[in-house]
Amino acid sequence: MISMLLAATLSAITPADTVITLDDVTITGQHRRDYQMRSSLSAVQVNHEFLQQNFAGSLMQTLEGILGVKAMSIGSGQSKPIIRGMGFNRLVVSEDGIKHEGQQWGDDHGLEIDQFAVDNAEVIKGPAALLYGSDAIGGVLSLYTNHVPTKPFEGSVQLFGRTNNEQLGLSAKVGGRHGRWFYRANATLIDYADYKVPTDSIQYYSYWIKLKDGRLRNTAGMERDGSVMLGYAGYNFHTDIRVSDAYSKSGFFANAHGLEVRLSNIDYDHSRRDIDLPYQWVNHLKVLSHTTWRNDVASVEASLAYQNNLREEQSEPVSHGYMPQPDGPLERRFNKSTYTASLMMRYSMGKHSLRGGVNGEYQHNRRGGWGFIIPDFETMSLGAYVMDRFTLSKNLILNAGLRFDHAQTHIHSYSDWYMTPVDGNDIYVERSADRHRYFNSLTWSAGVNYNLGQWVFKANAGKSFRVPIPKELGADGINYHIFRYERGNAQLDPEESYQIDASVSWANKVLEVQVDPYLNYFPNYIYLNPTAQYVEGLQLYHYTQAKVLRYGVEAQMTWHFAPHWQAHMQGEYLYARQKSGEKKGYTLPFSTPWSADLGVKYSFDMKGEGFVSMNAHFVGTQNEIVPPEKPTDGHWTLNFSAGKNFPLGKTNLNVAFHADNLLNHRYYDHTSYYRLIDVPEPGRNCSLMVGLEF
Repeated sequence: MISMLLAATLSAITPADTVITLDDVTITGQHRRDYQMRSSLSAVQVNHEFLQQNFAGSLMQTLEGILGVKAMSIGSGQSKPIIRGMGFNRLVVSEDGIKHEGQQWGDDHGLEIDQFAVDNAEVIKGPAALLYGSDAIGGVLSLYTNHVPTKPFEGSVQLFGRTNNEQLGLSAKVGGRHGRWFYRANATLIDYADYKVPTDSIQYYSYWIKLKDGRLRNTAGMERDGSVMLGYAGYNFHTDIRVSDAYSKSGFFANAHGLEVRLSNIDYDHSRRDIDLPYQWVNHLKVLSHTTWRNDVASVEASLAYQNNLREEQSEPVSHGYMPQPDGPLERRFNKSTYTASLMMRYSMGKHSLRGGVNGEYQHNRRGGWGFIIPDFETMSLGAYVMDRFTLSKNLILNAGLRFDHAQTHIHSYSDWYMTPVDGNDIYVERSADRHRYFNSLTWSAGVNYNLGQWVFKANAGKSFRVPIPKELGADGINYHIFRYERGNAQLDPEESYQIDASVSWANKVLEVQVDPYLNYFPNYIYLNPTAQYVEGLQLYHYTQAKVLRYGVEAQMTWHFAPHWQAHMQGEYLYARQKSGEKKGYTLPFSTPWSADLGVKYSFDMKGEGFVSMNAHFVGTQNEIVPPEKPTDGHWTLNFSAGKNFPLGKTNLNVAFHADNLLNHRYYDHTSYYRLIDVPEPGRNCSLMVGLEF
């Protein structure tokens, strides 16, 4: 369903039709204006070449060049997406039209998606709940791995690595088309060591911890991914089925899990590639089918999917508080299955393009292990929507839509497996009560696109929503890896957002300028509120709601000042303020500070077959905090990129090089939970990818 909606609104331009500059991802020329007129939402599309030539480790680090997009780093090998300061369950990640359902609530693991299987990507900045339902209140990251091969046999092999964590990887892809039938297969292997930071020690709860060779011990990891797709592509009928499996294993920084490491028998400094306790492993299995029938005026699309996300956290069995020493290392286990079905119809009638659809999702999660934080749960959601795109002229387009959603959540009860003395009696403390919650929401959106010569104006207004997730409703436990005790709130209401997004752009052959302001008002924003209390030795965070006003602006300019040369400037600013609650007058925790980029790029030829670029990234001091948070100093880094495509007969050799933090500056990211224990961001880091396409 989602891929069809995107096709109807945005994807009439294929990657081959667009020209994209690799530094600031600006779509140029007539196609740039055509793309901007496709939707009133703020969106950016990047193709396979961009993903290759800007390889920077994880998928989100590769996409960080897009204005408004950040990567929340998780150790050394993974990262989570953040769009305009929002992530986790405020952001939908869609793969081949199916909403990716892992365990987004976890701060300490990345996307369970093979980045080397992705053919192109689309970032929708700002609320998009009308099309995507709950969780799209902050934006959408749409990934496509469903490219249909055009040859009887084709493929690619990529070798890549990074210096900071000594990452080594191999990815191979093959496919072919025979008549109307086609197939694709992909496999990726990655291994990496403990990563380095530009310091020899850190401070954790007033303890100074020495780092051997400047490495965060036990942050090594590995990844094993594979997928296969079979399909039929006719003129009016298309169907395919895809099976993918993504497995990763990574260590938790040993000292961050508690000072028990001082008493451990594990020699964490024995090898920088070992994955010792504590560690986690995640396996994500996805089976999806996609069927489309269309003619000149109408189309029908159906999607079915099954996903299973299995995650375990292992750590040394150590007693905490009143909990005795456990029998084994299994601290937590989450087994989540998701079933998804959707149906979408589109009909063109003169100047009107009508779309409507229904979709449903069922989730089933079971926990295990001796540590508790999230209860067992089941959730079910149903949604229906209708949209109209009214083309008054080729230069003026209006659109509007309406959506209704129903969701229900069942949270199971849970009591500790050990007894705790309370008021003179030993009892099994109940951490989660058995609860049923039901939610309904009506959302809407309306927008306009107007093209006036070299100017393009866009505006969109609407209401979005997000259903509180089981973690927000029922969490009650220690999250050692991010150094806090988390407590849910069973009385939370659905999160709502009223938003206005706008965009003004102007372009000719020499200069391109774009400004995107936005505003959000949340009557009941849900967030983890840091307190001055400590539970079992860690700071208590509890979920609460408050009225919140957020607004910001993104601006970018690209100047083609000479043949083969261009310069770019871009920057973003976000303001957030709580208008009610106990932290009234403060911003939100982990708010992103302002940032700006200045860069210059030289292209070897006009076709974009090769380039060299230098970029300076500036981040402001963040004094806007929520007590007891601490401010974070500003910083700047110097970064370098280069890429070249070498045609070799019927094959192509691609080489991409990327270097972050060339000057090895020591700095802290205000959005990183490692900042809480004085861990700076990684030092100098160079990435190299060599690929052969045939």
